[in-house]
Amino acid sequence: MSFAANLKKYRLKKGYSLQGLADLVGVSKGHVWDLETERAKNPSLEVLTKLSTHLGVPIANLVGEDVDPANQADDSLVMFRELKTLSENDRETIRIMMERLKARSSEDNR
Repeated sequence: MSFAANLKKYRLKKGYSLQGLADLVGVSKGHVWDLETERAKNPSLEVLTKLSTHLGVPIANLVGEDVDPANQADDSLVMFRELKTLSENDRETIRIMMERLKARSSEDNR
């Protein structure tokens, strides 16, 4: 499936209007429309990253590079990308939470 078709599919799946997604990404409604109709074919990496984050899908899935469902990444890639936007303190808090969850999981498996 093409990037344009994937963009529209994932936008509708999330329930975003053209304007709603444009506002989240920081582009015009017309630009999102142009991407969905293949009038614009080369979005910047910044726009791709923001689309990926707000639509909750890896960039590879959005651009149609990873069509094998067995290879599709889960939400962890999107979460990882979002971590970069957090402060160092917030990332440390999440790291501690992950360590505690892993320890709890290990205890449950005993």
